[in-house]
Amino acid sequence: MRFRFALALIVLAALTRLLPHPPNFTPIGAMGLFGAAYFGNKRFALLIPFAALFLSDLILNNVVYSQFYTSFTWVTSWWIYLGFALVMLAGYFMLRNNRNPARLAAASLTASMLFFLVSNLSTWLGSGMYPQTFAGLMTCYTAGLPFLGNTVFADLFFSAVMFGSYSWFLKTKMQHA
Repeated sequence: MRFRFALALIVLAALTRLLPHPPNFTPIGAMGLFGAAYFGNKRFALLIPFAALFLSDLILNNVVYSQFYTSFTWVTSWWIYLGFALVMLAGYFMLRNNRNPARLAAASLTASMLFFLVSNLSTWLGSGMYPQTFAGLMTCYTAGLPFLGNTVFADLFFSAVMFGSYSWFLKTKMQHA
């Protein structure tokens, strides 16, 4: 029952990506943290959040944003998946054995920063918008700052919802057992 509820939370979080939302206000960081913290089997801890991210990306890229692509798109950026993997790694080390609110807030902020650093590094390296110099990298990070606030709020919000819902579920289940 715990596994199914955790799975349902990940699926629901991924589905919220398909709803209209402010830029960068998505549950990606929370999905990675939650999966790493609550799936006891390491394969599931990796597979389920990655599958949810990948499948929701397929729908976003090929249905919602299809006008931006000339053909079916499997992956728009491997960097996003690298950032997601780093978020999951942080979740594993920061939340695996201790999931109190302070640690969850710290893990959420860490997730936001990791994703920001990786996604903007990928823009600097691959877009041609910025010179391939240290100054160009700093300009790219500066240009990304307006999006960081939504990422931070989303990671904190969705983490609180997912971890709080799961905690509520466990308490309710224990009371009725």
